[in-house]
Amino acid sequence: MTESRIPLPDIPSPCVGVCAVNPVSGHCVGCLRSIEEIGIWPRASNEERLAILNELKERRRAAGRTSAADQRPRRRARRTKSPDKNDG
Repeated sequence: MTESRIPLPDIPSPCVGVCAVNPVSGHCVGCLRSIEEIGIWPRASNEERLAILNELKERRRAAGRTSAADQRPRRRARRTKSPDKNDG
C-alpha cells in the first residue's frame, strides 16, 4: 500500500513590517534577511525557507536579538518507555 502524505502548508515570511536595509550588513533591520533572501522567498521551497530561517536564527544570536523561540529546541525528544517494574 502506498502512503500518501498531506503537503505541509507554506512556511510564512519572517517579515515584521520594518523594511529597511542596513547599508553596512546588507540585511533588513526588521527581519535580518538579505535582499537576495527577500527576493527568493515567494518561490522558495519549504526546505529553502527553513534554511533561511536557520540563518536568521544565527544572525539574531550574533546581533543579540534572540527570542524565547530561539532558545527552545525545535522538537521534543521522544520519551522512551521505562521498563515495567514487574518484569524480571
